[in-house]
Amino acid sequence: MKVKVIGAGLAGSEAALQLAKRGIEVDLYEMRPKKMTGAHTTEKFAEFVCSNSMGSYDISNASGLLKKEMELLGSELIKIAFEVKVPAGNALAIDREMFSQKVTEKITQNPLINVIREEVSEIPDGCVIVASGPLTSDNMAKSIQSFTQEEHLHFFDAVAPIVEKDSINFDKAFYASRYDKGEASYINCPMNKEEYEKFYDILINAERIELKEFEKDAKFFESCLPVEVLASRGVDTLRFGPMKPVGLIDKRTNEKSYAVVQLRQDNSIKTLYNIVGFQTNLKWSYQKELIHSIPGLENANIVRYGVMHRNTFLNSPKILTEHLNTIRRPDLFFAGQITGVEGYTESMASGLVAGINMAKFVKGEEVLTLPKETILGALLSYITDKNHKQLQPVNSNWALINHGIEFPKNIRKDKKAKAEILSKRSLDVLSGVLNNL
Repeated sequence: MKVKVIGAGLAGSEAALQLAKRGIEVDLYEMRPKKMTGAHTTEKFAEFVCSNSMGSYDISNASGLLKKEMELLGSELIKIAFEVKVPAGNALAIDREMFSQKVTEKITQNPLINVIREEVSEIPDGCVIVASGPLTSDNMAKSIQSFTQEEHLHFFDAVAPIVEKDSINFDKAFYASRYDKGEASYINCPMNKEEYEKFYDILINAERIELKEFEKDAKFFESCLPVEVLASRGVDTLRFGPMKPVGLIDKRTNEKSYAVVQLRQDNSIKTLYNIVGFQTNLKWSYQKELIHSIPGLENANIVRYGVMHRNTFLNSPKILTEHLNTIRRPDLFFAGQITGVEGYTESMASGLVAGINMAKFVKGEEVLTLPKETILGALLSYITDKNHKQLQPVNSNWALINHGIEFPKNIRKDKKAKAEILSKRSLDVLSGVLNNL
C-alpha cells in the first residue's frame, strides 16, 4: 500500500523517510517551486524560514530532551541537523542551506519515495499524512476546513533579518556567550542608555507593513513576537527580553551595558549572522534605519530583511488523537505546525510520530503511544487534550510533563536539579517502548 504525504517541510520530510525506512512506498507532494509561499525562498525540502537555531541540546532543558528522545526514536532529520551544526553555545544551530540540501538529497535518492512537484488542493483518499505546514495553500486550507468542520485559528510568525559578518564593526561589537558558558559564539552589540533610547524611538515610530483584511484579527504567538510588538509593551520590555545585557561583558572595557543586541551564526562558513529576537514586520526602509542605529551595525550589509507571514493550525483537540490520526478518519494523519506544535524540533518530532504510526497502521500493527512522562508524549497529549477550550501553539517545556514525582526538599527550588530528574525518568520510560518500533 502506498502512502501520500502532503508537504516536504520538516514534518513531511521526516514522515516520508520514516515510512520508507519501514519499506512503505511514498508519494511525496511538494508545490514549490511551481507555487511558492510567503516565507520560503527555495524549492528544497525541510527549509528553515525563520531562525537557524533549534534551541538547546542539553537534556536538562525540555528542548534538549526532545532532541534526545527523537534521536532514540530514530529521527532522520535530527541526525542531519547534528551533521551540519554551527557554533551556538549550548544551542543546536545549523547551516540552513546545507541542512535542506542534505534532506533533499536523502529523499530524492530514496527509491521508495516518489517526489511529485504539484499542489494538492484537496485531501486525497487512502492513507494520507497532511504536513502542509502553517502556510497551507488556500485551496488545501478550504479542503481541511470542510473536513474538520472547524474554523482554523491564525497567528503570525515573524522572521529576523540577516547581516554579513564582514560588515560588522568589531571596534564596538564583541564575541561572547552569556556568562561565558560554552564557546563565545554570539556577536554582541552593546548599547548605553542614550543609544538604547535612540534605538527605541526609531522602533516605536517605524511604519509596519499593512496587514491584509483577513489577517487583522489574527493572533501572535508569544514566543515569536515581532520586536515592535514587544517594544509597544513598554520602554524596558526589550531590555528584559531579547536585548537583556546580563552576563555579557566586553572584556576589553569590563563595562556593563544598558542593553545588548546579539547576533547568531547562520551558516557554516561564518559569513552570515541573524539578529536574535528581531523578527519583525517593519517596512524595509525602517528596518534598515533601525539596524544601522545599533552600535557595531552602522554599516551592516543586510542580506535578508525581516518578514511576517500567516500561520494556520487546527483545533487539534477536536480533530486528532494523540497518535496524530484524525478521529473521523483513522487513515488520515496530520503532522507539523498545522497540528499546533510550535518550533523546528517539535515539527520534526510530530512528523517522526506520524510516520511511525502511519507505517504501523498500514501494516495492521498497534500504533505507538508515547508515555506522558516523555516530553514528546506530553507534547502530543497537550495538543490533543479534549479539555482545551481553545488550543494555542506550544513548544516543548517542562510544564507539559506529568511530574508525579515528590522532589527532595533540598532541590524543590532548584530548577536544573528537578529537570535532570525528569530527564532521567523520561529516558528510562522511553527505553521501555523502543522495542515496539
